[in-house]
Parts: sequence; structure tokens; C-alpha cells
Amino acid sequence: MAKILDKQRYKCAMSAMSTVQAIERAIPILHAGPGCAQKLSNSAGNSGFFSPNIFPCTSINERDVVFGGEKKLRSTIENSLKVIDADLYVVLTGCTPEIVGDTVDEIVSEFADNAKPVIFASTPGFKGNNYKGHEWVVDALVEQLLEPVPDSEKEPGLVNVWADVPYQDEFWSGNLRALEDLLAVIGLKPNTIFGHGRGIENVRKIPKAAFNLLVSPWVGLANVKKMKEKFGTPYFHWPTLPIGAFETSKFLRAVTEFAGLDKARTEKFIAEKEANYYYYIERFADIFLETRSMSKEFSVIADAQYALGITKFLVNDLGRFPAKQYIVDDTPAEYQEAVRGYFRDLNYGIEAEAAFGVDGYKIHEEIKKTDYHGYPLLLGSYWEKELAQKTDAHFLNVSWPVNERLVINGFYVGYDGGLRLLEDIYSVVRTRFN
Repeated sequence: MAKILDKQRYKCAMSAMSTVQAIERAIPILHAGPGCAQKLSNSAGNSGFFSPNIFPCTSINERDVVFGGEKKLRSTIENSLKVIDADLYVVLTGCTPEIVGDTVDEIVSEFADNAKPVIFASTPGFKGNNYKGHEWVVDALVEQLLEPVPDSEKEPGLVNVWADVPYQDEFWSGNLRALEDLLAVIGLKPNTIFGHGRGIENVRKIPKAAFNLLVSPWVGLANVKKMKEKFGTPYFHWPTLPIGAFETSKFLRAVTEFAGLDKARTEKFIAEKEANYYYYIERFADIFLETRSMSKEFSVIADAQYALGITKFLVNDLGRFPAKQYIVDDTPAEYQEAVRGYFRDLNYGIEAEAAFGVDGYKIHEEIKKTDYHGYPLLLGSYWEKELAQKTDAHFLNVSWPVNERLVINGFYVGYDGGLRLLEDIYSVVRTRFN
């Protein structure tokens, strides 16, 4: 029997076009129908160096299903190379060419000697969502563009930094820059490939890194394992997005230990930042301790990255108590138990129940039946706005789709990111004071 999913929070794998777009001067070439490209163009960012509205597309039709779309793909790549001044061209496939069996790898291999690299990633929607599509694009870079380097070319202190999916996470750019700043202060040279001023030059540095740092519960774990296998690069997996003082200090100490950095330098920085952080917490303690306007219980409805990061922040830094937390990124089964374990690792012996689900209707019905013992706090996507009105809850739009606010270079990572999240939450809460 067919099932209908309501308020789905992810997109098909070919929306990895947004991952490509996040690499400066890289452009996706879409081998798919025009409907796919048009629908996904609204999901890949508003503009940028290359607007989604000009992404090359084969726009395959019924004739191509019968006779194959390989000739059209070859022509589209050739013309893209002629008219689009990019540093990297990434062919992404939709469902139709994958079903009919177009040999995309062979077509792309014809351009191996092109001055600018042309690679491909298999991204049909029936194989997975855009979280997996993101991983497949990174794998394509590793497998088709990059080669191992001798140990003499490895750069001490250089660390490749990986976090959540660009554009799916509205805060991706600001969070990456905040992570870079934190790592630089403790003595590392962070290397990211997404965002302004990074691009193909940073992509080519990947094999030279001393290690890979993955800040994510599960997205990207397959990538850093592949890089360890191909380049011999060790990786450090930190599952929690560090938001606020407790998790950020814990994160910095762990990275310092792993990388063999100067612990005194790290502790000096932590002491300075924590003093500043708690100065502001104390200044506004009366507001944070006010319980008449908001229950101490909360739920996050988001991907594993934000559900975990925000839960740890609200429990460990603010003393809030977690109701059930809802993870909506279709986390693969092999990662789910590990993710549940991260939610049990909270301060004060507190454990949060993590539920995996992709049907927004079922999640909303369960939340409606939950007793939050006061006005609840719901942090989720725009889909939760109506639910918050029905449950008389405070609501903050933090996960996709983000239609409630404009995020330019905002971030929640680090000490300052935690303060910013508090500003956002309590700006909503204070409306009930009046």
C-alpha cells in the first residue's frame, strides 16, 4: 500500500547540486528532466557566482528514454565548457538516465584531458536523499579529482574541516567560518572547500592535510573513511555541533588532545571566552530563569546535526529538560544507535529520547499529545509554525525549510554562536512577557 509523507524535511539526491554550488566557481551539469532541475533550483541557494537558474541541464524527454540521452549529455558538457567560465564541472544524474542505463562515466571520461576538471556523481532520487547526495559529491572529488601525495608534501597543522550539508543547513557558511576561527586560535590551519575564498584551490589541498575533522553525527563519516583509505589521512569524528560554552570547550580540548597541540594555549583561550560568555549569561539570568512564560521542556525537530547540538546546548548550558527529540533527516539505520547514544550523553545524568521519523504529520500528532507542563519550546522547520500556534508553543525556525527568517552569515557554533541562539530563542519568549 502506498504511503504519503507529510512535511518531508529533505530533498532527492540530485539536490547535491547545492553542494557543488557551495564550492566557489564550481557548477553542476544536470543530466535529468527539466522538471527535476526546476524544482530543485529553489533549494540550492538564491544566487551566488552561478545562479541555479542557469545550471546546464540536458532536459531529457521521452525520446531520450527510448534512445538514450548520452548524445545530449555529451553536447551539454561540450557547450558548458565553451560558455561557462568555471573551475570545476560536476555532472549529476537524475532518476531517468540512471533507469535507462546511460553510461555517464564513459561520457565524462571523454573530457579527462580538458583544462578544467569534469567529474560526475550518480545522484538519482531513488538511491537516497540530498544528505547522501552530498556525500557522493565529496566522494567524486576524492575518487576522480585528487591523488595521494607523499608524506613530504603533507602540511603539518593543516586540517580539512567537514560539517553539515551546504544550503540544507541555512547556517552552513557562518558555522564553517566559526569552526575555522576556533581551530586557528588553538594552532591549526583549517581547510574548508565551501564558501567564499575557498574553491578548487582548497579542494586540491585535501590530500595534504594532517587529518580530517568531521563535526557531524553521521553525514560525512563515509567520506572521511574513504579519504583515510585513499590518502592515509587520519580523521577525528566529533558528533556534536559545538554550541555554547560547555560543548565548545569540550570540543577544543578534544581536538587539542588528538592533534597534540599546546594545551596551555587552548586553556588560556577557553578561560577568556568562558569568562566573557558567562558574564552575559549572568547579566540576563533573570530572563533565563523565568518559568512562567515558558516550560523548561523543549523539543527539536531537525536533522541529527541540529537536534543533537541544540539539545546538548539547552540541557548542558541552560538547564532545560528535553522532551522527545525528533530527527527528520532519514538517518541510515546503521548510524541510528550511535546517534541515540549521543543523546544519552548529557550533563546531570539526563538522557534525551531521540525518535527517527520522516512523516511530519505523525510527529505533529505526537507533539500535540505531549504534556510539556507549560508553554513548550519548539525548534524546527517552518512546518512547525502552525503546530506551535495550535499548541501555544514558542517557536524558532532553525532547520530546513527556513521561511521564517533570512540567514546571511549567521551561525550558532561556538561561544558567540550560543549567545546568538539564546538571543533568537528569548526574543520569541519575551513576546509573552508583554
